[in-house]
Amino acid sequence: MNYKIEYSDKNLILVINPRFPFTKIGVYNNKNLVFLKKIKHANEDLQKFLKFEDQTEYRKENILKELKGNDIDFENIKVVISRGGLINPVKSGVYLVDDKVKQDLENSVQGSDVVNLGGLISESLVKHFPNAHAFVADPVTVDEYDDIAKVTGLPEIKRRSIFHALNQKYVARKYAKSINKEYNDLNLIVAHLGTGITIGAHKKGQVVDSNMGYDGDGPFSPIRAGSIPTGDLIRLCFSGKYTKEELLKKVSVEGGLYAYFGTYSGLEIDQKVTEGDKDASFIFEAMAYQVAKTIGSMYAVLAGNVDAIIVTGPIANSSWLVRKVLERVENIAPVIVYPGSDDIKTLALKGLEVIYGEEDVLDY
Repeated sequence: MNYKIEYSDKNLILVINPRFPFTKIGVYNNKNLVFLKKIKHANEDLQKFLKFEDQTEYRKENILKELKGNDIDFENIKVVISRGGLINPVKSGVYLVDDKVKQDLENSVQGSDVVNLGGLISESLVKHFPNAHAFVADPVTVDEYDDIAKVTGLPEIKRRSIFHALNQKYVARKYAKSINKEYNDLNLIVAHLGTGITIGAHKKGQVVDSNMGYDGDGPFSPIRAGSIPTGDLIRLCFSGKYTKEELLKKVSVEGGLYAYFGTYSGLEIDQKVTEGDKDASFIFEAMAYQVAKTIGSMYAVLAGNVDAIIVTGPIANSSWLVRKVLERVENIAPVIVYPGSDDIKTLALKGLEVIYGEEDVLDY
């Protein structure tokens, strides 16, 4: 499906990136950033909602207030684009937020997470913009796994592809371009270190395996518990101490660094390490250890044929943590660090490709 529109010097792209305590928005006029805002949400406001998806209208109204207060012309907004949430498995690309996408996000078909709000808010916002369509790009459920990567030791359970597809694909292409090669010609290991941590094996342009960091696979992170001994987890489930919902929350949004230190911020822990906090240093290094161990597993997936390892995401701003990872993996392949994660710019470029007709919008 092609959504190419006639060129205008006022083609506005609105980008939405909802995170736990805030919603980040950006407005681009073609390639130029004209407005950027991090809308913080009070914890007492967010606690009124039973699940993330229920926050759609609340966050939408906050966004509209900011746009109106900064004189953004609603009629010139042509694209509203966000990160893709936990919809059913799809191939890499841009998708229109149609009724099916909206329904699957609202019903949390693959899980409830703040990332689901992107598509829901975008779809709700376009009702206020007469010339706009809502899209999601490279959802976290992009599935390019080899069949063998989905097999587990229990026939009734298969491994699912849920990873930071948007940023992993972006930095992989960025690195390929920097060495004058095509992404499709390289074998890369990409480690995204954010509130969740996912590490993908990129084989000639396809992410053939990764850890599924969302609800219990791979390194623990600022909020995820990561891989846990299965028997101990089962015994905890039947201990009578927790409900099913409480345990799922404990694994997916109240584990990792938050469980140890009560903060979602890896960079706060980095500061504690700098100040000499021994407990913080030990747990932070344990996280780095698990990141390195998962990178090693992706080395095996790629049969030892690795052109480079890319470390990215917000926590890649911690030189201490990155150094601890590199100490264990730098002999595998050259390591490139792209600190941060500019999802606003990445999404805006995807929206611009839709406007210019360079990106076909895929059917969900």
